[in-house]
Amino acid sequence: MRERLDCAVFSTSCNDEWAQGWLGVHAGGRLHIRIAASGIDIHHPNANALLGQSEMLLRRFDVCLVPVCAQNLSWLRTSLQAAYPLQTPVLALVRDLKAAALDDLYNLGLADFVKGPLCPEELRVRIERLLTMRRYRAAVPGMQAGQGVSECPPARPDAPIPEAGCTEEELCSTILERTGLELDAFAVASASRSTSSRESFRVAKNKVIERFERAYINAALGRHSGNIAMAARAAQKHRRAFWALMRKYQIDAASYRPEAATKVLPGG
Repeated sequence: MRERLDCAVFSTSCNDEWAQGWLGVHAGGRLHIRIAASGIDIHHPNANALLGQSEMLLRRFDVCLVPVCAQNLSWLRTSLQAAYPLQTPVLALVRDLKAAALDDLYNLGLADFVKGPLCPEELRVRIERLLTMRRYRAAVPGMQAGQGVSECPPARPDAPIPEAGCTEEELCSTILERTGLELDAFAVASASRSTSSRESFRVAKNKVIERFERAYINAALGRHSGNIAMAARAAQKHRRAFWALMRKYQIDAASYRPEAATKVLPGG
């Protein structure tokens, strides 16, 4: 969990009054919100370029918050299109918008959104999830920048960050140390690749599940030195179910026991 999240507000004139109520320090001092631009006239010829022109300014912040309603929806659409790609993620604070409008904004580069009335704690959680997802995106082959974070669970605050280019083999070998967010990111990447192949949904899904189960069972046995009962207990699975997975993937617990490493073959 980040100790402090700095948020810049880009507000058009139609939302200035609404945005004023968010300014200040929230969530126990972890969420700092301040104005970066206000009173933006959406009818000004250069209004649509302002977001992109402020890229260097926005790099000082963790996220750019933009209040959006029906009146300035068109402005944000054009601004996102003109500013793409921004290094600082844009998160919309929305009111009275339909799902189709939000979907359109996602396609244009919006990172996430929160519906009004604003809940500071919800905003903090969403920003942290968003930033964590961006940190993992570079480490996950095939992960697209436009994929949202709403389907990904939050990571542990002390979770290790994988190096860029982390392979599936490296992920599997350390699966018990990985976060739910990272595992989901790899699953999303695998699913994205499968959509461009001839595999059916069922086949692609089974492949992801099989890779996870095999890696998890191996890692659990390795952590507990081949002790099946302890590995099953740590995994919160019944021993018979754990054993069934071992048989399914032909995993031998003996190879993880200490004596296996020092065993001398006959005649050796």
